[in-house]
Amino acid sequence: MFKSITDSLKKVFGTKQEKDINLYMPLVEEVNAFFGQLEGLTNDELRGKTKEFRARIAEHLAGIDKDIEDIHKEANDEEDLHQKEELFREMDKLREERDNHLEEILKEILPEAFAVVKETARRFQENPVLEVTATDHDRNLAATPGKSYIGIEGGKALWKNQWVAAGGDITWDMVHYDVQLIGGMVLHDGKVAEMATGEGKTLVATLPAYLNGLSGQGVHIVTVNDYLARRDQEWVGPIFEFLFLTVDCIDKYKPHSKERKLAYDCDITYGTNNEFGFDYLRDNMVRSTDERVQRKHHYAMVDEVDSVLIDDARTPLIISGPVSQGSEDQEYIELRPDVEKLINVQRKLATEYLAEARRLFKEGQTGYQEGEAGMSLLRAYRSLPKYRPLIKFLSEEGVKVELQKAENFYMQEQNKNMHLVDEPLYFIIDEKNRSVELTERGAEYLSQGQEDENFFVMPDIATEMVEIQNNPNLTEAEKEETKVKLSQDFSIKSKRLHSINQLLKAYTLFEKDQEYVVIEGQVKIVDEQTGRMMEGRRYSDGLHQALEAK
Repeated sequence: MFKSITDSLKKVFGTKQEKDINLYMPLVEEVNAFFGQLEGLTNDELRGKTKEFRARIAEHLAGIDKDIEDIHKEANDEEDLHQKEELFREMDKLREERDNHLEEILKEILPEAFAVVKETARRFQENPVLEVTATDHDRNLAATPGKSYIGIEGGKALWKNQWVAAGGDITWDMVHYDVQLIGGMVLHDGKVAEMATGEGKTLVATLPAYLNGLSGQGVHIVTVNDYLARRDQEWVGPIFEFLFLTVDCIDKYKPHSKERKLAYDCDITYGTNNEFGFDYLRDNMVRSTDERVQRKHHYAMVDEVDSVLIDDARTPLIISGPVSQGSEDQEYIELRPDVEKLINVQRKLATEYLAEARRLFKEGQTGYQEGEAGMSLLRAYRSLPKYRPLIKFLSEEGVKVELQKAENFYMQEQNKNMHLVDEPLYFIIDEKNRSVELTERGAEYLSQGQEDENFFVMPDIATEMVEIQNNPNLTEAEKEETKVKLSQDFSIKSKRLHSINQLLKAYTLFEKDQEYVVIEGQVKIVDEQTGRMMEGRRYSDGLHQALEAK
């Protein structure tokens, strides 16, 4: 009933998608009208449209640019700090207003600009070589290694429609369809455009990239991996270059290098989300603005936006300080034998619980109370979730469902009763949150054979501080000395337990050749999204040292 009502309303009022398409169709007709007019232009006149567009943008912004320049000069000459600050605030407002003015003129020239890109694509598709008058732009590109698709003969530049992209030869054979024109308009408006693989996302991106690249303020095209970043830049780069725009890919160059800064200075810059993010972090750590590689952020398009802004966003980008090679690293190595013993005893426990769960399943005792299959299975899972016999058992019909039922039962009311499951374990693994926690039983096991029976047991610092303060047998000086010793003991044990937890995590949640690889004695992280090695990256918070010790 509800569906039939919804369908009827859609017929009368139309869907959101239909409304959006109807909104953009007049613009599509304008683009195609200009496209028809451009056919009669020479190649030089066609590419000259870029200079014409830039002149129109400069003319439209001339007034506000002069106001900004005048206020900037006045602020630099002003000696009163409060007045100077006021002038800079006024300048910031004018810059925001300038962005609005820029958007106005870009909207105005959008149909013509899109038509120019479409006509350029058509000419590359239909002509093996496009001949134009050679400019300094052409000569510089022709002299650049890897730009064999441009040749200079006398006063002419010859642009071939064949070039290398991602290591393979390609021949340009694409022209924008109306649906791709709509996609370009949607992206220019800052909206999300959903397109399936093969529908020409790379081609769609050329339209708003060209339009916004005309401003000279930079366009960032963000991809999920370096292969796509390099491929897309090499694939459509010649189209932009023919139209006097500059284009490059940051992933081709080392961080904070001169070449990477030049890549950011291009009109259009391709790169991966991680590299853009890390460059932003590095730029916030420089001592002067001259050391920054990025310019003011102007316009960006994000490919596979769900992956970049949701999946990858779960992993924070962290700039690490110098890697310690001292006592902390040695502590991981010293604690490794204790951790290995602890893991072995927990593996034995997990094996027992798994065998018990198998037996109870066969007997039909599938509940999640003590002595039932669900409880034993959950204990085995929280002991070692990556234990291969357990994974194999969970693949059998109905077993994983029983585990989920037990887990949901004990997780309700903020894990109120989860302690009943965890009580006999030496450490607890939460696979979903990728965390490991040493239990009281585990700390006691590790302390066996140590000179200090509380070697791995944290002191109750608050209680002990109160006891010291209220001890009538101690002088004030002795109280202070005892408090300092207690604080030092707390700090040492806190670091020790942190190292234990990181080692447990390294051994139980991180598998070699899956989450990381070891090459020439070095631990290298593997990107969980792409399966590629992430050069120069390290796990934070001591986890990398734990993996190295492992």
